[in-house]
Amino acid sequence: MGRAFEYRKASKMKRWGAMSRLFPKLGKIITMAAKDGGEDPDMNPKLRTAIINAKAQNMPKDNIEAAIKRASGKDASTISEVSYEGKASHGVLLFIDCATDNTTRTVANIKYILKKNKAESLQNGSLDFMFTRKSVFVLAKTEGIDIEELELELIDFGLEEIEEDDESITIYASYEDFGNLSKEIEKQGLELKKAEIQRVANTPIPLTEEQMEEIDVIIEQLEEDEDVQAVYTNID
Repeated sequence: MGRAFEYRKASKMKRWGAMSRLFPKLGKIITMAAKDGGEDPDMNPKLRTAIINAKAQNMPKDNIEAAIKRASGKDASTISEVSYEGKASHGVLLFIDCATDNTTRTVANIKYILKKNKAESLQNGSLDFMFTRKSVFVLAKTEGIDIEELELELIDFGLEEIEEDDESITIYASYEDFGNLSKEIEKQGLELKKAEIQRVANTPIPLTEEQMEEIDVIIEQLEEDEDVQAVYTNID
């Protein structure tokens, strides 16, 4: 499986960490999750996951609770999830997921950023066959975890691939198995650092360091928009 989810993940998280818009972005995710599945995290896996991800970014408890309460307010009804697609230089494809209360504003901002960086907007649906939605879980690598044993235990719940580094274990599964794996990870008492649905490129392409730096400028500008939740590319 090619590794082309969110381009240069570490770089992105470093930028997000310095952004004043981080908590509002996380808040939108929490509000939408609560709106879709209810305000009780114990009964709503999507909301529970959103809260875990927010806490991992040090979002204050008061902010999290306020975001959940907004789900029952009139503001929540205006927030919608939309995606935009584009093509940059060097054959780089861009899939941009947003959460917005004003699609006119959002599409105008996205088109402006793309045009300014000599990239083009594509008709929605153009890249559907180029990306596959995947469930991705990042676990803390604690003492006593046997990777091979864990893989065998989670295969029946949808695990497709597992990777590890010095600090974490990353699990990949199909989009449809997000709920099954999420429940089993909780059941086993594993420490979940992050869980999300990502768009994975079916045919990732390599870039030179210089080309990657050029594309990173576009991605950084897109991520700084208040409505953009994630940017995915076909970069290997």
